[in-house]
Amino acid sequence: MFKDITIGQFYPTDSVIHRLDPRTKIIFTLVYIILLFVINNLWGYLFATAFLVFVVIASKIPVSYVLRGLKALVFIILLTMILNMFMTPGTVIAQWGFIQITIEGLRVSIYMAFRLILLVAGTSIMTLATSPIDLTDGMESCMKVVPLLKRVAHELAMMMSIALRFIPTLMEETDKIMKAQKARGADFETGNLIARAKALIPILVPLFVSAFRRADELATAMEARCYRGGENRTRMNQLQFEKRDAVSFVGMSVLTALLIGSRYLTWPMPFPFG
Repeated sequence: MFKDITIGQFYPTDSVIHRLDPRTKIIFTLVYIILLFVINNLWGYLFATAFLVFVVIASKIPVSYVLRGLKALVFIILLTMILNMFMTPGTVIAQWGFIQITIEGLRVSIYMAFRLILLVAGTSIMTLATSPIDLTDGMESCMKVVPLLKRVAHELAMMMSIALRFIPTLMEETDKIMKAQKARGADFETGNLIARAKALIPILVPLFVSAFRRADELATAMEARCYRGGENRTRMNQLQFEKRDAVSFVGMSVLTALLIGSRYLTWPMPFPFG
């Protein structure tokens, strides 16, 4: 399961998405996330899904690789759907004692599932199509525009980039520790939920030790290379917007107008999406 997490990983290919300025991809991702919370009907989610599929194809990243990152969220998605389905008041369509399913609950649960899937997949595309160095430079450049963050933009960007980069590393380390514990007779798959949670406690200690060791090694390596933060720091490759970035901003504007306009569409939808 831990190997299926794709957030923080970089998938190198020669595509137009990879060649975009990292600031463009960061801004586009933020706008896309905001728009996902603006959508209020199935038409909007269909438009957002179509756009995401287009981006995945243009990035030349295998669709199976992107979908693999959703496996770890299946439980969360199902739990969110169930909670919204049974706890949203409205017109009852089925009832078993005090448990009831409403049209509104069914609609909200489906919308929430769409939102979570698109949110995770869209965020994964940004990290999969952007190298850690470009991602750090892009976040730093974007945060320097904010007055309160200008002085600490480099440090914040570096910490965020390192955190994203170490997500797959820590997941891989967790998987190795679990396999080592299983080889010594540990059981993580039987028993109720509480028993399984207690069985994971022996994993936490070596995982924290490994995480602190990696952090110390990284700090030592940065100090050995005379790293002193962003003050008077120069870059070999300067970020520059190009024509493809301008085309992307036009596409972003079209997508924004389309998704906002979808809120006012009155085209009929089949039950229970209408």
